[in-house]
Amino acid sequence: MKTRTTKLSVVGNSSDEGLQRTRNADVERNEQLAELGIAGKAFSILEVISLNPDPTTMPEIIRTTGMTKPTAHRIVNLLVDMGFLERDAFDRGFIEGASLVGLAYRTLAASAPRSLRHTILQGMSELVGETCNYGVLSGGEVVYLDRVEGKWPLGLRFDAGSRVPAYCTAIGKLALSNLGEPELRAAIEAMPRPSYTANTITEVGALLNAFKNIRRDGIGTDNQEFMHGVVCVSVPVIGEDGRFLGGIAISAPEARMTLNGMLGFVPQMKDAATRLSATYSRGSTA
Repeated sequence: MKTRTTKLSVVGNSSDEGLQRTRNADVERNEQLAELGIAGKAFSILEVISLNPDPTTMPEIIRTTGMTKPTAHRIVNLLVDMGFLERDAFDRGFIEGASLVGLAYRTLAASAPRSLRHTILQGMSELVGETCNYGVLSGGEVVYLDRVEGKWPLGLRFDAGSRVPAYCTAIGKLALSNLGEPELRAAIEAMPRPSYTANTITEVGALLNAFKNIRRDGIGTDNQEFMHGVVCVSVPVIGEDGRFLGGIAISAPEARMTLNGMLGFVPQMKDAATRLSATYSRGSTA
């Protein structure tokens, strides 16, 4: 059900105009959520109740969400059964239930380390003046979990969640080097290995030799192997149990920074990787 809105006729009253804009935004938000079906309507109700410092009555829920009375009652009762809502002790309306409060706390606990990790990458990017990213191995690809772009106008533009091939990128090669020899060979032989540039290594034997050097040095490099003119260096993020969690990498056009010049930042990168690893520590309050 779409809620009709009436445009205010008073002109020049900034308070009324601001109120109307807020109302229009609320209506649009509820319409978007309604398009998601019962899940969207449930979110709409949860948002209404979480924004109200006092218990929210059923008429308020119906009026604010624009739902029909039967629909609102049905979804509210479902949320009560699931523990996301509960009746106020004095029966004045509905408040957040234990399940919703627990979800909120878990979300905050999970987002705090992610925010800290982003800050660590940001500091590294500002130090180097180039792009810094954090990625993990997923099959034959690297998935960027976070990324801070350099401030140059011709920066490399990849969003968090982007995927790149593992066998020819710095983080990917570093991650693959942590596999056992039989598993590594099987992975390389199974994955497609197109040649992206003249420097891309595609032959199995040559890749295995490259991974031996990476395993020895603990540093992954991409010398224009994925993108022509772009170099990249990565270091591992190791968990407290010694497990490879992912890799931090910096990348830049070779015209601005050579691979050798980038290797000069490895000590600072390792320090950043240690601090990022600490955000995964059990019981971390970061």
